[in-house]
Amino acid sequence: MSRQPSELTKRVLSALVMAAAALATLWIGGLVFAAFWAAAAAWIWVEWLAMTTAPARRVRMLAGIAGILAVAAALLFAPGWTVIAGAAAILAQLVLPGPRAERGWGVLGLIYAGVVVVAVIIVRNDPALGMAGIAWMFAVVWTSDIAAFFTGRALGGPKLMPSVSPKKTWSGFIGGLIAATIAGIAVGWAAARYGQQPMPLAALAILSAAASIAGQAGDLAESALKRRAGVKDSGSTIPGHGGIMDRLDAFCAVAFIVLAALALRHGLAG
Repeated sequence: MSRQPSELTKRVLSALVMAAAALATLWIGGLVFAAFWAAAAAWIWVEWLAMTTAPARRVRMLAGIAGILAVAAALLFAPGWTVIAGAAAILAQLVLPGPRAERGWGVLGLIYAGVVVVAVIIVRNDPALGMAGIAWMFAVVWTSDIAAFFTGRALGGPKLMPSVSPKKTWSGFIGGLIAATIAGIAVGWAAARYGQQPMPLAALAILSAAASIAGQAGDLAESALKRRAGVKDSGSTIPGHGGIMDRLDAFCAVAFIVLAALALRHGLAG
């Protein structure tokens, strides 16, 4: 009788496959990188819609996917049209028939998914950030997630927010915060060794800590959404993890932080 792999084994193997795919497309860049993340954002949108509407209307779903792809294409080939493409996608969710609450959830979900693809394409194409900027996002999110998981399991202690996520602890939160801050500094130091340093390491440490907090908050927010929908996972695409949204909830939150930081940088430069 064959022995089935444990849930932790499936989780680790799935994470390794996803990390390899993310790093490979990061290295290739261009259309391949944008298509990878546009597909991820579209999948997030589909899972969000399935959890927040009953039923998930096919027209609403297809309109959202078209909007995400249009935004990604605009960023690559006609940046001046990006805002127009995004506004059209949101407008479509507002004018499609359905209860007001359903339309509101549609707009919120489309923004949630769209921020991911917008952030990664902008960062990857930014001369001052490029691959190092995306590597920093990966390092902070992955390290925070891994450290929080294992620190929480090892140390236990008071629960972080038991009404939303019963397994998360304050020890895991702090372990993830410390590890992510160190990882973010390490990526910045490595980038500086190769002549690229988008910001001082002290500022990078603060941003890394903020990203870890945002990422863990994003994880909790998605847990709250799943509780509202009455589901354990956002989907069943990834063995050991659930859906795409389960895997990218923290990354979505960090993408918001990154876009805010870029907007602040642009405002100060202007």
